[in-house]
Amino acid sequence: MGWRSVAVFLASALALAAQDFRSWARQLEARGVRVSAGIWDAGTGKVLERHQDDLALVPASTTKVVSTYALLKTLKPDFTLETEVWGDLQDGVVRGDLTFKGDGDPLLTSERVWLLVQSLRKLGVQRITGGIRLDQSAFDAQKEPQGWENTTADTLPTVLALSVNFNRDEAGKLVPDPERQSREVIQRLLQEAGIAVEGRGAASEPPRKLLGWASPPLRAMVLDINKWSNNFMIEMLVRKYGAGSWPRGVKRIQEFYRTAFNLGPEVIQITDGSGLSKENRLSARTLAIILRGAYHDFEVGPEFVSSLKVIGGEPWKLKKKDANLTRRVRVKTGHLDRVISLAGYLQTLDGQARVFAIVLNGPCGDDDVWDQVSRWAN
Repeated sequence: MGWRSVAVFLASALALAAQDFRSWARQLEARGVRVSAGIWDAGTGKVLERHQDDLALVPASTTKVVSTYALLKTLKPDFTLETEVWGDLQDGVVRGDLTFKGDGDPLLTSERVWLLVQSLRKLGVQRITGGIRLDQSAFDAQKEPQGWENTTADTLPTVLALSVNFNRDEAGKLVPDPERQSREVIQRLLQEAGIAVEGRGAASEPPRKLLGWASPPLRAMVLDINKWSNNFMIEMLVRKYGAGSWPRGVKRIQEFYRTAFNLGPEVIQITDGSGLSKENRLSARTLAIILRGAYHDFEVGPEFVSSLKVIGGEPWKLKKKDANLTRRVRVKTGHLDRVISLAGYLQTLDGQARVFAIVLNGPCGDDDVWDQVSRWAN
């Protein structure tokens, strides 16, 4: 085949692909689905296909692309939070209460509290004359961010500065009194370690900081957030990012994108970090700009890209039964009632890297997005 024939063949193939993309978008719109979608070359940023890519729609959990990259870039991957333990320790006895001051660590699980208790034992703590007190002052009193009025009641537990086990019970259900659960878990682990909690007696001296317990690094937390789409963890971090305030945390994210990407708040329209709010609005183009920026960010890009789900990789099965997609798609998914979204990276059969985003609002399903991703990848 001569070069002219090759050129004609490639032109025909591209035209057919473009026709398929347009048909896909039009068929969705004919069903009452609003579409914002596109695919770009990861290296040059050249748009390859797009449809209403500037249309801002409800993005669901692809909002986490926006929030987690901003956190990684500004706080850095090694950032940690510190839960503090305060008390009046004298000769192995904490006189009065033992106070645990929260800092927004979203991974304060029973296993990590157990390790914290072992560190208290190494300090010589043998007995506590008072009880267990929780200091939640690092966060303000706001119960939930703007836009959660229409979310399901069991979507997210109470977000407190000190929260143990995601404020859920052993069956994964929300607990009505998360502070009580946290105190009970801490007290039980102390007693199992041989540290008596007597529940009486006052401190004779002002309490002092006995221990600082660091969270896992931010890179590990972001990995859990994006792999598992953990709403609780990202909202804990957004509150911490705003010095205890959801509105300040969201505003700080928006300010980051205004400064770093020239994307103003009229483009980064978010009221939370998780995507639970149906007041959030993002376009496919906005998501793609951020994804491509992260892809070329030597400082934190590898941590961000590796936090996305690997289709056909650990521990997720293929949404679309297409073996050709295995380990060729890295993606953040989003699901709400009448909302399906995907945003991430794919590798074509000839090895080219692409950035893509699809946001659908209306009567849609997973096949509607994965059919198009399969066409792009294959």
